[in-house]
Amino acid sequence: MEIVEAIRTRRSVRKYKGDPIPEQIIRELLELAVWAPSGMNTQTWAFVVLEDREYMKNLSGRAKTFLLERLKMMPQLEKYRGMLSDPDMDIFYGAPVLVMIYSSRASGTYLNDCSMAALNLMLAAWDRGIGSCWIGFARGAGNTPEVKKELGVPEEYELVAPVILGYPAEPAAPVKREPPHILNWRK
Repeated sequence: MEIVEAIRTRRSVRKYKGDPIPEQIIRELLELAVWAPSGMNTQTWAFVVLEDREYMKNLSGRAKTFLLERLKMMPQLEKYRGMLSDPDMDIFYGAPVLVMIYSSRASGTYLNDCSMAALNLMLAAWDRGIGSCWIGFARGAGNTPEVKKELGVPEEYELVAPVILGYPAEPAAPVKREPPHILNWRK
């Protein structure tokens, strides 16, 4: 797949087949993720890979509880109250793999760096027929001391990008994109 095609056709996938992704492919995707640029080449990202569906189901429940307890502080999430209250709703959509991209906060560019690594991961996955979706709902719970301890993540690290991976159960619908909104082009 050409890079332009991958950029134009990759979509967030929220329905997956149950098929596992071979470990070697996951390792290749992580290796491609770390080719992302990073500020001053700090490469501060670190990865947690979860294939344990029971743990992911438990983490989904904890993430929903975390968000529901904080809705008053995050009114923009109020529209998700019903979904977050549904005990059957899995924020990871039954995906077979969750890659959690953490970073030390020591780098002033860690948010950007990890975001670019996540995009590399998602585009590389799409090139191999693997769907992905960035699960922002998982950030809060993934940054709690309890979850970090369970996953062996140093306390000073922050979860930036929780990305699920899996083989899509159905083709992604095309999405219209607006033309670039250019505020200024000075020559």
